Amino acid sequence: MSERMKRILRASWKPLAGVVGMAGLMVYSSGGCTDRVPPGTVAAEAGEPVPAGAATVVVKRAVVEAQTEVPGTVESETRITLSAKVPAHVKKVLVAAGTAVKAGQELLLLDDREIGEQLAAAEAQLRMAEAEYKRTKSLFDSKAATEQQRLASETGRDAARAQVERARVMMTYARIVSPIDGVVTDRRVEEGDLASPGQALLAVYDPARMRLEAPVPIRLAGALSAGMEVGVTLTDPLRSRKGRIAEIVSEIDPQSRTQKVKVLLDDPAGLRPGAFGRLVAPAGRVEVVRVPEAAVSRVGQLEMVRVVRDGRTLRRLVKTGARRDGQVEILSGLDDGETVLAAAPGREG
Repeated sequence: MSERMKRILRASWKPLAGVVGMAGLMVYSSGGCTDRVPPGTVAAEAGEPVPAGAATVVVKRAVVEAQTEVPGTVESETRITLSAKVPAHVKKVLVAAGTAVKAGQELLLLDDREIGEQLAAAEAQLRMAEAEYKRTKSLFDSKAATEQQRLASETGRDAARAQVERARVMMTYARIVSPIDGVVTDRRVEEGDLASPGQALLAVYDPARMRLEAPVPIRLAGALSAGMEVGVTLTDPLRSRKGRIAEIVSEIDPQSRTQKVKVLLDDPAGLRPGAFGRLVAPAGRVEVVRVPEAAVSRVGQLEMVRVVRDGRTLRRLVKTGARRDGQVEILSGLDDGETVLAAAPGREG
């Protein structure tokens, strides 16, 4: 190899080595080496002096009420499905899914022409029956008709009246109205569709009374009772709130070995049926190590605390667990009696 070629190779190797080193640092920072850096590992460093005035906490084990989250679904306590009572085509749809409505408000109209014809015929029959009754009654009063004839005409008149009332009631079935103040959901028909008796047309739910329904494993359900206050985490919108257990269904699902728990939510604003949520259920008492959330910093997928030792701070990798009341559980990486900075650098305030 010529001397000139050797110089070219040496010149090109230095930038390449820099690129490789930078790539390795990026992989480490993004958590690419997480599996190879176990919790409790101390970064190879001399450490830094404890910042002046920095608060520290001594790690201590504490017995806390363990919690577990059970997935569930948001439902309305009041959900009414409205069905057709007479066979008729859908004439007019007045609302869309998601529309807020008042009790008594028209939601949907059915074609009532056939029912109207039946009502007109019944009213005509009633007029004839009333005229016949009056004529027979007059004859009976003048001894020209028998009691049997009078009773027959009276029965005919009453039957005609009942027929008219029945037709008038059927006319009201052509107007589908909301039975409550609520929100329309699950509309299943369009204008022109043929509605059959018993066919569901749409539903209305009450947004003021929402609950979370969750299938709780029977090993946890025993610690719950009606009226108990529990925590609920919702994703749509994302927030945590309180609820009170309204009912624990006694029947056990034989497949999942769970019992359905219904939690009435304290603040249902903005919730919709079908939204995902989690019931925060008690899971017994456990001994854990906890530190303030502010004591934990994150670099990529790595979590660290600053351990105080001999007046200096050293970075320590940890594995965290549940967060609650401003505290985070340390599953591994810290021992009872160690001291850490109460707020990691960059986390103060």
